[in-house]
This record gives sequence, structure tokens and C-alpha cells, in this order.
Amino acid sequence: MTGPARRDATYADLEALPPEVVGQLIDGVLYAHARPATPHALAASVLGVELGGPFHRGRGGPGGWLIIDEPELHFGRNVLVPDLAGWRRERMPEMPRAPFLELAPDWACEVLSPSTAGLDRVKKLGVYLRQGVTHLWFVDPEARTLEVLRRQGEGEAARYVLAQSFCGEEPVRAEPFDAIELELGALWRG
Repeated sequence: MTGPARRDATYADLEALPPEVVGQLIDGVLYAHARPATPHALAASVLGVELGGPFHRGRGGPGGWLIIDEPELHFGRNVLVPDLAGWRRERMPEMPRAPFLELAPDWACEVLSPSTAGLDRVKKLGVYLRQGVTHLWFVDPEARTLEVLRRQGEGEAARYVLAQSFCGEEPVRAEPFDAIELELGALWRG
């Protein structure tokens, strides 16, 4: 005996979520979770500030990037919301005036929370890989780590490799933003 056919979630299901909930669609499945706790929010906010000046605005760094917090990315039936994402200006000279973006970023960052780490590391990673995101960062405020993944290969042979990993408080140079030192400890301190 079979049960009722499973209905894929739609954008209407995302829109129906309350405002205090973050929703994403991955391969037809709706994932919803509460807004992140303060360690997560602090790490994402500080990272955005640290990268925004030198890369987004070109202050004390090379510029050449558009970096934004929590963009809504639409890739077919997938709707993802990374904590931060960046596009090289040669691919996206100006940020479009739109409620969502369909051009995959060159870099995405997921700040891990205990409730979403599995989703970020497995389901979302697969979508980013298929969409051609070159660099993917995992920031873990609890473990005080930064993992830098780099996409290698094309098509079915594409995969992410661990390019760099950092832990603790020290200044680091993390690709693709290795033109400057990033004070890793600032992500953990309030």
C-alpha cells in the first residue's frame, strides 16, 4: 500500500513562513529554522564588516567585489539564503534591484549553527557545487574555526576540496580574500 504522493514545496510555502523564521528550498524540500543565535549573528556581521571595506568598497584593499548579507538565491527549484555571498564585479558590475538573485556568487559563506550545520555542509554544499560557486566558507563560532573550500573540476567531476583551515584567534589570509589579513578572533569576540 502506498501513501499519498509527496508534494514538492514551493515559493508560496516560503512566503507563508512567519518573519522570524528563515526558510530555504532544496530539491523540493522546505527547510525552516529560527533566526540564528547571537554567536552566529556576531560572526556573520563582523565578517561582513571585515571583508566589506577592502573588497566591496576598496578601502585598504583591492576592491572588485559585491558582498551582501543573506541574499536570496534562486537556482531553479532551489532557494538558498547564505549568511554572506560575494560576486566579482566583472561578473556582476552592479547589484540588481531585485527581490532575489539568480546569478550564482563566486563566494558563499555559511556560519554554522548546531541546528543547521548538517544542512549547510551537505544539502546546500551540493547546490553550491552544481551552481559553480568557486569558494565556500564554513565559519563555526563554537569551534572557532574557518574552513575554506575551493571548487575543482567541471561537470560531474566537480568537487570541493579543503583549501585552507584555520582555528583560534590569529590573523589569517583566506582565499579568495587573501589580499588582506583577516583577524579571525574578531569573529568570536563581542
